[in-house]
Amino acid sequence: MSERSSEPIRELLDALYRADSRQILATLIRLLGDFDLAEEAMHEAFAAALSGWPSSGVPDNPRPWLISTARFKAIDTLRRRARFDASQDELVRYLEAQGSAAEISDEEDSFEDDRLRLIFTCCHPSLPSEAHVALTLREVCGLTTEEIAKAFLITPSSLAQRIVRAKAKIRDARIPYQVPSPQELPRRLDAVLQVIYLVFNEGYSAAAGAEVMRAELTAEAIRLGRLLSELLPEPEVLGLLSLMLLQESRHAARTSPIGELVLLENQDRSLWNREQIAEGVALVERALKSHRFGSYTLQAAIAAVHAEAESAAATDWRQIVALYNRLVRIQPSPVVELNRAVAIAMRDGPEVGLTHIDAVLEDGELEDYYLAHSARADMYRRLGRTSEARSSYEKALALTQQEPERHFLQERIRQLK
Repeated sequence: MSERSSEPIRELLDALYRADSRQILATLIRLLGDFDLAEEAMHEAFAAALSGWPSSGVPDNPRPWLISTARFKAIDTLRRRARFDASQDELVRYLEAQGSAAEISDEEDSFEDDRLRLIFTCCHPSLPSEAHVALTLREVCGLTTEEIAKAFLITPSSLAQRIVRAKAKIRDARIPYQVPSPQELPRRLDAVLQVIYLVFNEGYSAAAGAEVMRAELTAEAIRLGRLLSELLPEPEVLGLLSLMLLQESRHAARTSPIGELVLLENQDRSLWNREQIAEGVALVERALKSHRFGSYTLQAAIAAVHAEAESAAATDWRQIVALYNRLVRIQPSPVVELNRAVAIAMRDGPEVGLTHIDAVLEDGELEDYYLAHSARADMYRRLGRTSEARSSYEKALALTQQEPERHFLQERIRQLK
């Protein structure tokens, strides 16, 4: 232990919690086999650190210390429960026989990452698909129940029930906490890819709050994508990793110095991360050459065309529309149709684009999707139809919950008055 009595322990623990709490929780779930017990024990360990480290000093390896302390806290909890439930005795003996803090530290570089194990557990085929994402965002990414409920447009109580049922299913069915065997991996892959990309999307464009992005979530999704690509270098895994890298490459240009949203067409492309672009382009080319690619690879190919263009005007919109045409065939969805309509507008002009956007909106599925109304407003603005543009921007404004997006739309409305 190193004596750091002058250091603000609370700030140190806050930083540790932000950076490492989800990894610590994933490891504790593996060790304890119980989501709720693991979370309770982790919080008790952080509380013990807050009270003990000012006098004892900060451990040389805080994360193994927290994991080991949490494990002992969990054992204490189970001992208390054993007074009323004899079946807990066996679990206590099992946990006491597990490794020490040093052994836990030695496991940190394990290839089979605990967070990846946790994702595969949360995406187990015996759980309903709507539980996959909710459970992963809650347990792997640490989003609050309220944040996830907002993203899915459901009430927090409904979302909480969904998570509770999924945890109970994992416990009662004794779903193993492990990465599947190589033979089983391909069948489990689609759900895992979907969840990793949803984690990335929540980080790339937060559903609500004061910030456009949540960098810790995009970084974690990319890390998991890299880990998965080492485990199973299938074309769609490479395609998803490429897509995330190419989108992340625009990170520094997506907001102004004061946090305002900057549209793709107005971004300073000298701020784009060329190293991530080069890696993303190489990955998507590798995936395309396999001729076994799917929607993630096609989306990555679209992102690569944007990444290689010197400006919005110099973008090869013809190629992008062609890629969207192919994407619509293999993954038809209103959002893909909307993105295709915007690309058509860039190729053929706003009047043609407006016709396509109106056709998408007429189906009704995107009535509550603010980007659909924002795209429609932009077509009207480009056509000089001010009143209709303002009305559509106001509709979009009523639907978004992210502050930078709200500021952007409010500014557009102000400019049209």
